[in-house]
Amino acid sequence: MLRCMLRAKIHMATVTESNLAYEGSITIDEDILNAAGILPYEQVMISNMNNGERFETYVIKGKKGSGEICLNGPTARKGVVGDKVIIFSYVYIEDQKARDFHPTVIKLDEKNRIAGTAK
Repeated sequence: MLRCMLRAKIHMATVTESNLAYEGSITIDEDILNAAGILPYEQVMISNMNNGERFETYVIKGKKGSGEICLNGPTARKGVVGDKVIIFSYVYIEDQKARDFHPTVIKLDEKNRIAGTAK
């Protein structure tokens, strides 16, 4: 049996841009992606702390060190600049391995710099 488990979480990211004209996705600073172990084009779920919206999209790699968290295309309607969001990545794991599995959690400060991590 497989279980769907939280693999990585980027906690309390601040939306820095909202670009309705783009095709769709979320752009995330490359440093943040690397710390979380999330790959470009990977599916993520996003939860907006300000308005309660919860939605799925895929990741685009942003400029390294930029602190960029940009909602693109239709997802731009789900939040505005300054909103706090939590970004989740999930994985399917065999039941026995899931029992000892621990996700990577990246905590960001108000400028989207890595303030802490946990595994």
